[in-house]
Amino acid sequence: MTKIDFYILQDTTLEARLAFACRLAETIYRKGYRLHVHTQDEAMARQMDEMLWTFREESYVPHAVVGDDVAPVPPVTIGWESTPEPGVQAMLNLHDEIPEWFSRVERVAEIINQHQDVLRTKRACWQTYKDRGYPVEAHKL
Repeated sequence: MTKIDFYILQDTTLEARLAFACRLAETIYRKGYRLHVHTQDEAMARQMDEMLWTFREESYVPHAVVGDDVAPVPPVTIGWESTPEPGVQAMLNLHDEIPEWFSRVERVAEIINQHQDVLRTKRACWQTYKDRGYPVEAHKL
């Protein structure tokens, strides 16, 4: 059964949420998982792509936006509409909603910050996971 982790930040900005997403993506990648970062839209996907190149000078997270001509497919993909490649083991969900395919991965990470829109949508996600019987764990940062 898919394990769900919610990371709760004290910050309120989208930039802080995406900066933490980069650090979390690096951690997940270093643990050997194939990761898909599910974003709200193409603009957020491109922003996340850029941030993964620049968030920390000494870091390298091999990644690509789904649909870009990159071969072979790197261990970290970023997308907003499509189902990830077979073999993806973890998802970092930055979308407001839960994608219908989430149960195909072993681990799901959700990031909550103190922005009211994010709080509202992610509380609904938390409740959906719980109602469906998935194990949910909160990590206050």
